[in-house]
Amino acid sequence: MAEKESYDVDEPFQVTECYARELNEEESQKLQADTKLVPEFKRNKLELEAQKNWDLFYKRNTTKFFKDRHWTKREFFELSECRSQTKHVIFEIGCGVGNFMFPLLEDDPSLTFYACDFSPRAVEFVKNHSSFDATRCTAFQCDITKDCIADNVPKESVDTATLIFVLSALHPDKMVAAVKNIAQVLKPGSAILVRDYGLYDHAMLRFAKGHKLGEHFYVRQDGTRAYYFSIEKLNSVMEAAGLRTERCVYIQRATVNKKEGVNVLRTFIQGKFVKTASDSESCGVEDGIADTLTSKCSGRNDVISAEKDSHKDKANSNACLNSSKAEENVR
Repeated sequence: MAEKESYDVDEPFQVTECYARELNEEESQKLQADTKLVPEFKRNKLELEAQKNWDLFYKRNTTKFFKDRHWTKREFFELSECRSQTKHVIFEIGCGVGNFMFPLLEDDPSLTFYACDFSPRAVEFVKNHSSFDATRCTAFQCDITKDCIADNVPKESVDTATLIFVLSALHPDKMVAAVKNIAQVLKPGSAILVRDYGLYDHAMLRFAKGHKLGEHFYVRQDGTRAYYFSIEKLNSVMEAAGLRTERCVYIQRATVNKKEGVNVLRTFIQGKFVKTASDSESCGVEDGIADTLTSKCSGRNDVISAEKDSHKDKANSNACLNSSKAEENVR
């Protein structure tokens, strides 16, 4: 199984700007030979059971798998600048058991958090954490590919959103819709900070045949999935969602795998993507999930129901916007 824990280290990273790592001949041949995809039936099953598999992951590992991410302020200088503001609202998507959030809350009293995760079990671990403070943090379960985030986070209320090893767990076809969903709760001019798996990361090269779901997309033995991003791919996802790329680079670091006694090269990708003022009126969801989000986002079901028969498409595209306006002053 490809490793998920190796990136949780508190050591400096080497920025390599815009060039992916070069494969040696053995690595190149291995990837070229791995052309057979997991059967379509199993791929569909993995998509349907994605939440179940992540919930089982947290059932097995509880809060002991990932280390606290003390490196975040060093790698994202924007998080270090939050102290200069009276109040700074961060929305962490894919919060897991709080390894990113709790160190920041402890270090900076000016921060407040919204935090969500795909796994209900992970959210319960967050709420039961000794450092959880309901006056500074709202934690909730959410499938960002189909649940309207504005049900829990007021529209245009977030100063910074984070996607730390989150997009890679989604099916590539759903990434743009997920980012659009997130963007609707960002203030104009605010940003999404991303750290994820980079193309040709050591974990990608370790997959044996029979784990490939698509180009750069693999399934681990526990049923969780991982996509490995090129800079071009991550930029295209973010820009298709209406965000502007401010920076996007590869991060590479040689690390020692103590269990196997070998040095390996980890490759990650990191970026900052800004919501422009012109994005502020968009609901932020693609047509493919609009029907699902209509029922989730609507705070005015009577209005939408009246319009649905004759104006279904219009109601679907505006559902998130309508509910967000109703909730804007609640929290």
